[in-house]
Order: sequence, then structure tokens, then C-alpha cells
Amino acid sequence: MLDQFSQSIAGMIAFFINSKLLFAVIVGLSITCFIIVAFNIIKSIMNPVRKQMRDLSLVGDATSRKRSTDILDNSVLSLQRFLLPKSEKEIYRTRKRLATAGLRRDSDLVYFYLAKITFSLIFGMAALLISSQRIDMNATEILFSVCLGFAVGMIIPSYILDKKIRKRKMRIINGFPDMLDLLVACSEAGLGLNSAIQRVSKEIHLAHPELAWELKKVNSEMLAGIDRIDALKGLSQRTEIDDISGFVAMLCQSVRFGTGIAETLRVYADEFRDKRMQRAEEAAQKVGTKLLFPLVLCMFPAFFIVAVGPAAVSIIKAFGN
Repeated sequence: MLDQFSQSIAGMIAFFINSKLLFAVIVGLSITCFIIVAFNIIKSIMNPVRKQMRDLSLVGDATSRKRSTDILDNSVLSLQRFLLPKSEKEIYRTRKRLATAGLRRDSDLVYFYLAKITFSLIFGMAALLISSQRIDMNATEILFSVCLGFAVGMIIPSYILDKKIRKRKMRIINGFPDMLDLLVACSEAGLGLNSAIQRVSKEIHLAHPELAWELKKVNSEMLAGIDRIDALKGLSQRTEIDDISGFVAMLCQSVRFGTGIAETLRVYADEFRDKRMQRAEEAAQKVGTKLLFPLVLCMFPAFFIVAVGPAAVSIIKAFGN
């Protein structure tokens, strides 16, 4: 009985080992399960409500994290006289770009120039090592490749910063209609401009954190004694978005002349909501064009090889005979 059972088990194991189809199915199921689990983990990590709960649960560790961050920032700030350029205009322009991307600490400027130097050294040394292995390259070509590597390394941090600025602006623009709707509701409920901005900044903190931070900044400046018009103009200068500049101009005009802003805000909210819908429709219309290149370069060659390949082989053999 035991011998028959062991033989059956051995036969099953041999069948599983020799069955390539079953092995491929198991591998495919394993990869699918891994992708599903990874997607759920990433989705839970990026959930804003869970992020807020984690921040609230880690309040006790905030002091130690801040202390370690301050130590690192102080160490980097000690190198600023060696890393920062001498031109004040260049420093001001870079600091403004960093502020537009949401990087407003003093150490972020030093980190940016440190990244440029690090990337330039890495790409320059990589170009030197690769070109030195080429026998057919002379000294001029090697020097040109090293300079090109340094230039690419200097450009990469600026490119990443520009991409971060575009993404932050797009998040602010997408959240702007929701902010206007809440601002209309608060204004019609009888709240003043300062109280409405403060209330809206609390309500949209989870959905649109960048826009909530900007509104909190405006409210803090007004509480500190800065004039409303100057605080609102600071909002348009920090974001550098045309739609927000028009909105700020409207608010400044209403504050200056003392007119009601509820109806005007309602009109602006409808307009910006239509613009957001138009941007979504435009992005949806571009999907077909964007899919054309991957299909032509990746899918169609494999399809033609499978569909036309056997017939082409048969035709070649026929003409060869």
C-alpha cells in the first residue's frame, strides 16, 4: 500500500516537473498575485486618509525625526559657501524655482547645487571610463565625451525640478475648482474672507495639500498684519499660475471696492470646473495617439512575425527549391 502511494506521489511529481504548460501557468499566477499585492500596498500607502492617520500616530516620533533632519540640514548648510554660485541673481532665480516646486527650506537650495555637482561628477567619470575603453577614440573625442557627461549631469537636476514644478502646478489647478466651490459656500453662509480661507484650507487638506498650504500661508500673512491685497498677490506670485492670478485680481478688486464676492466666486467656480473637464477630455483624446507608437514599435512586429512568418518561410523554401 505504501509502495503504491509513494509511486503515485512520484508519478505526480514527475508529471508536474515535465509539464511545461503547468509550470508556465504557476509562474503566471504567481506574477499576477505579486502584481495585485504590490498594487494594493502602493494604493494603501498613497491613500491620503491613511497618510493622515499615520502622521497622527507618529506624533511622538516627530521630535526625533526633526532633530535628525536638522542635524543633516546644518551639515549641508555648512557647505553652502563652497557650493552656491557667486551671482545673487542666480541664487534668487533658483530659490524662486524651488519655492514654486514646494521646496522652501534654506537647505533645499544647497541640496539642489549639491545634486548638480554630484550628478555631473558621476556622469563625467562614467563617460571617462567608457570612452577610455574605446581604442578608436583619440584624446579630443574622450575630452568631448567627458564634457558632455558633465553637461548632462548638470542638466538632470534642473529637468527634475522643472518636472516637479509642472506636476505641482497641475495638482493646484485641478484642486482649484473644489476650493472655489467651498469658498462660495462659506461666503454665502456669512463668513468673511479671512474666515472662509481658513475654513477652506482645513477642509481640502487631505484632497489637495499643496493648495491648502498656499491658503494657510495667505491666512497666516493676513493674521500677521499684512494687507489682504498683498497677501493675495503673494499667492499668485508663489504659484505662477494664470488662472490663480485672475482669481486674485478679482478678489483684490472686490476687497478694494467693498463689493460682494459670492456671486463672482460662483461664476469663477463654474468656469474653472468647465476648464478642468475640458482638460480631462483633451487628455482622453490624446490617448489614441500616444498608444500608436507603442503599438507600431512593439505589438505589430510580433503580430506580423506570428501571422506572416510561417507563410514567408514556406514561400522562401518554395522559391529555393
